[in-house]
Formats: sequence, C-alpha cells, structure tokens
Amino acid sequence: MAYRVIWSSKAVEDVDAIATYIGRDSPSYAAAVVRQIIDITRQLEQCPLEGQIITEGDDSTIRDKLAYTYRVIYRVEDETVTVASIVHTKRLLVLSE
Repeated sequence: MAYRVIWSSKAVEDVDAIATYIGRDSPSYAAAVVRQIIDITRQLEQCPLEGQIITEGDDSTIRDKLAYTYRVIYRVEDETVTVASIVHTKRLLVLSE
C-alpha cells in the first residue's frame, strides 16, 4: 500500500534553513543533506512504520528517521504521512498540541 506523503510548511522552512546554513560553508554538503532528507521522505510512501517511535511524548503515531545529523519527524495517520519538521539531533524536540 502506498501512503500519501505531505510536508508541513514548518518542515519546508526547516529544510530551507538547513540548506542555507550548511551552504554557507559547503554547498555540496548542503545538497547532500537535502537530498538525503528528500530520499527519506520518498521512502515513507512505502514503509513509514520503519521509523522509530520518538522518545519524547507518548504519541505512537509520531516517528523519526535520521538524515545525517538531522531527524525527519513525521506522523502516520491512516494512509497519510505528514512530515512535521526537520530537527538537528542536538536540538531539543518540542511537541506542540
């Protein structure tokens, strides 16, 4: 079964900020990180449940997968996967209601 993957505006902003930040020092590394993030989100169409349930909070629908040092945070509901945000592994993940 193929899931429908959608991106939140926050996740799009996160990827743009990551690309800009890394690109200041290394445009090629920035491109590689963005490519990895996009590849992971494409894989979510087929196997979103392979990601780890996040340790923050108690919502089993929220999962993550790693892209280099970034967490791709997403929610799986029915046949839809929503990419919620992209967070550096050193940053605190804050879940909003």
